[in-house]
Amino acid sequence: MRTNKTIAGYHLLMILSAVDFRLSHLEDLVISDYIAQEFPFRINMDREIEILSTLRPEDWESHFQKCMDDFYADATEAERINLVQFALSLCKADDIISIEENKYLNMLFEAWYQEKE
Repeated sequence: MRTNKTIAGYHLLMILSAVDFRLSHLEDLVISDYIAQEFPFRINMDREIEILSTLRPEDWESHFQKCMDDFYADATEAERINLVQFALSLCKADDIISIEENKYLNMLFEAWYQEKE
């Protein structure tokens, strides 16, 4: 079952915020901004948080990849660019792009933009 693109985007950002095992309040603000901009419908955030909280760190990459695919399948180019901007803002929020964050950003760029090279 595919995840709605907006929820998939939320999951992508939440995993990006977790991969360095540090969540700054500035990262939280980026995610809150995404939610405010992208969620035009009422959503059960408790359910989404429960799904994310049950993921073990070793599950993050496969879930991230699934969400990338789900988002890509339903999103326009403009929506993908917008999510990438949120992802970059999130990773730069604490002024440090960790090795782990960089790895996940690269996965995103390679999956969505490799055919344009």
